[in-house]
Amino acid sequence: MKAWFENTPQRRGSNSVKWDERQDVLPLWIADMDFPAAPCIREALQHKLDHGVFGYTLIPDSYYNAVIDWFGRRHGWNIARESIIPIDGIIAATSIALKALTNPGDKVIMQTPAYNCFFSCIRNTGCELLANPLAYEASTGHYSLDFEHFERCCEDAQAKVFLLCNPHNPSGRLWTREELLRLWEICRRNGIPVISDEIHCDIVPPGSAYTPFVSLSEEIADHCISFASPTKPFNIAGLCVANMICANETTRKKLDRVLNDWEHCDLNQFAPVALEAAYSPEGAVWLDEMNAYVHDNFCYLKERFAAEAPACVVTPLEATYLAWVRIDALGVTGTELENFLLDNEQVWINCGAMYGDDHFIRINLACPRATLQEALDRILRGIRSIQ
Repeated sequence: MKAWFENTPQRRGSNSVKWDERQDVLPLWIADMDFPAAPCIREALQHKLDHGVFGYTLIPDSYYNAVIDWFGRRHGWNIARESIIPIDGIIAATSIALKALTNPGDKVIMQTPAYNCFFSCIRNTGCELLANPLAYEASTGHYSLDFEHFERCCEDAQAKVFLLCNPHNPSGRLWTREELLRLWEICRRNGIPVISDEIHCDIVPPGSAYTPFVSLSEEIADHCISFASPTKPFNIAGLCVANMICANETTRKKLDRVLNDWEHCDLNQFAPVALEAAYSPEGAVWLDEMNAYVHDNFCYLKERFAAEAPACVVTPLEATYLAWVRIDALGVTGTELENFLLDNEQVWINCGAMYGDDHFIRINLACPRATLQEALDRILRGIRSIQ
């Protein structure tokens, strides 16, 4: 099965954002795998393609059953069918949920650094960010939650919702049951509902397990909107499929109103087919192999940095396929290093500025080992040249 992740197709010239935005560089930036989708997904899509008619589509019962079975079996999260609201993407879901739960001028609590699109979602809905910076341990690179500061944020009279990222991007933290419960207790005391983006939930190293936030209690489920999607773990982002999961009927009606106002209520013909195939036993086998391969890539990256750029601190990776590396000891910012590597080594990584902390860079690990090796050769050579 390793061949699934080593023998990847040529993406250059395929209108790939990752590979064709700039054709002169080796790209390890956007969160997009180079691995082909699992064979079961490609076979299901081929069957749909062979049918030859691509009109408007209904969402079948089998779609909802696939979501329910996957999260129940794999994560112990029991989801009622009526709680599932299909949508064409997590970014749209974030904006819709914010619009349903806030008014312009309200504040949205969010842990930083954070996924860059969250900042624009908050801004575009007329709200204001209320940042709860994660605590960082410089010697280990470990992130933790600052609960005292979080409580002060929740006590702000203008704070109306908490936007949680579970697991967290870009830090790679896999929040524990105890951490999530403590966050909820603070939200509960202050009447703060939660929006929980869990798109990276299936990307965890072998032997690790993620905790769905709403699985902790019925009370939490009644005050939370969760997002889940197979697009990140199965590399099918271009098919545009995700789900908002909301147990509270009143909140669901608010979501449905905004969803229809903004015209995000229809999926394309291929989206339900891809989701059902991904959330299958065959999809689970592929996913486990992918997670093992990415974990090995992370271990390789960590070893290379330790040996060749020890001044940089590689953050422990508990989830996602995105390495988060502190580089300010080099005397440059993440933006400066990104630009230097683009200009001098023709390799593209993300600076930390777009996530709210320019002491870091982010590196995509979801690629063949040969690609990662070549990219690290270039990155580390560039680092040596500026030290």
